[in-house]
Amino acid sequence: MLIKSSARELDSSLDDGYLDRTPYFQFILLSLLFPMWGAAAGLNDVLIAQFKSVFTLSDAAAAFVQSAFYGGYFLIAIPASRFIKHTSYKAAVMAGLALYIVGCWLFFPASQMATYSMFLVAIFAIAVGLSFLETSANTYSSMLGPRRTSTLRLNISQTFTPLGNLAGIILGKYLVFDDTASLEQQIRSVQGAERQELVDRLLGQTLLPYKYILAVLVVLLVLFAITQYPRCRPSAEAASKKAQASIGETLKYLSTNAMFLKGIAAQFLYVGLQTAVWSFTIRLALETMPGLNEHGATDYMIFGFIAFFIGKFPANFLMSRFSASHVLIAYGAIGAVVLTAVSFGPVGWAVWGVVLTNLLMGPCWPTIFGRTLDTIEDKRYQETGGAVLVMAIVGGAIIPAVQGAVSDVSGSLQFSFLVGAVCFAAIMLFFIDQARHRSPAVEPG
Repeated sequence: MLIKSSARELDSSLDDGYLDRTPYFQFILLSLLFPMWGAAAGLNDVLIAQFKSVFTLSDAAAAFVQSAFYGGYFLIAIPASRFIKHTSYKAAVMAGLALYIVGCWLFFPASQMATYSMFLVAIFAIAVGLSFLETSANTYSSMLGPRRTSTLRLNISQTFTPLGNLAGIILGKYLVFDDTASLEQQIRSVQGAERQELVDRLLGQTLLPYKYILAVLVVLLVLFAITQYPRCRPSAEAASKKAQASIGETLKYLSTNAMFLKGIAAQFLYVGLQTAVWSFTIRLALETMPGLNEHGATDYMIFGFIAFFIGKFPANFLMSRFSASHVLIAYGAIGAVVLTAVSFGPVGWAVWGVVLTNLLMGPCWPTIFGRTLDTIEDKRYQETGGAVLVMAIVGGAIIPAVQGAVSDVSGSLQFSFLVGAVCFAAIMLFFIDQARHRSPAVEPG
């Protein structure tokens, strides 16, 4: 039995594939996917702190958690877009949910094998599923309604993401970390068989959050299976097979679109910035606050995700009344100043400065994504263009590793947050360029 809306709500009658009105049940259900990749990202920040101590890793090596995660996005985004091209957005969502389930299940054998490489395989597998989900859901959310409100609609969907981040970090705090001595102290205090027993127990705790995520994923998979969704295809594509562009033709078209290429660079830097800040918040708290354990340090990630969530509301309000470019120029400038102050300022407030920057990150991803997707005038290239934008998530694999390397070389994790300041400054420059080239007629407000 399918959950249906009225025929008018599901009729993608506009030539560009957008709907003339939003089917609200379908839009809300689609938006519920966004916290699911937020939860996975939040848990990665817990795993970095856990694996660094358990496997005795450097900051750069611990950041390989993010490299496996965002590397999976990078490799699978284009295949996911072709899957959407030949099936539908809904089919890609269901495939993504199924693959996400497989990735979560792999944490069970990983916890038994107790090797860092096997955990990275499980994280990569989750990212494969999430690549399908994000490639489909980000573009689909922007198209479930009129084109003029596409960026606002994606911002609303993205508002759900920090709820997932928050859920992931809370699950990690209470299921993965113990409220005793720090992991480093616990492991250093035992030797031999006792040490191995402790390591096995700590690694076993890493799979506990994924049991809860698995249950939610199964429910979502069933709901999507029984819910009817519009196809959101351009009319020309439906009318003629000639309208279907090859991957080579699509990439040639995108490579000549200067504004699209700038959007890829901005998205690469933004995702890298966000991931690096989140990856090292717990570590920064541990480094700057002697006596703190991982269980307590996780509170700063909770504060950060709450700030990330709260920050989306004033951003949505401001962008509904002013130029989104001007709002993001201000956000980028403030973020660059704050992280520069974190890098060179007093130790006592450094972690609070990092938490503060979460207020500024909320509107970046959806605004860059929506703006860059809008530069694709020929909608035959829409799905692949969205996939290339999702591939820019690979910034989350590279920028944290760069920051980790800066930390290892300089001997100061606090100083390494200068990497994030540079990223914020580059995002500001992107939106300055947007403000110069974008027509006021298509700006909200």
